[in-house]
Amino acid sequence: MKTLKFGYGRVSDKCQNEQRQLEALLKAGVDERNIYIDKKSGKDFERDNYKAMLNRLREGDLPVVASLDRLGRNYIEIQKEWSYITRAIKAYIKILDMPLLDTGTAAESLDKRFIADLVLQILCYTALAQNISKKC
Repeated sequence: MKTLKFGYGRVSDKCQNEQRQLEALLKAGVDERNIYIDKKSGKDFERDNYKAMLNRLREGDLPVVASLDRLGRNYIEIQKEWSYITRAIKAYIKILDMPLLDTGTAAESLDKRFIADLVLQILCYTALAQNISKKC
């Protein structure tokens, strides 16, 4: 079975420009017809194009995202989606600006997988802590 690369980008609203993410995904080798962009908040994963990408993902495929915050902004939701993609679907994930979060290379050894999972936990926590401090 052939591995497919998918790209996912997100901006928070229609006024923001997704061009930088699109260019990064194309440069990473994602075919333009396999790129999904949402113009919606990252607070949850109720996003049409994200769901469309998930529906196409198969075991061994590789969704590519420019940065973790483009995937989502909710600590618990990011972890849930990450687990669904990597464990239930058995696809890999690549975050372009954070090579330690490339689960394709992390699959090579238990140590790399552990480091990828640990880095994800720390980054999700940091994103959550920043969001909480902004509300205070």
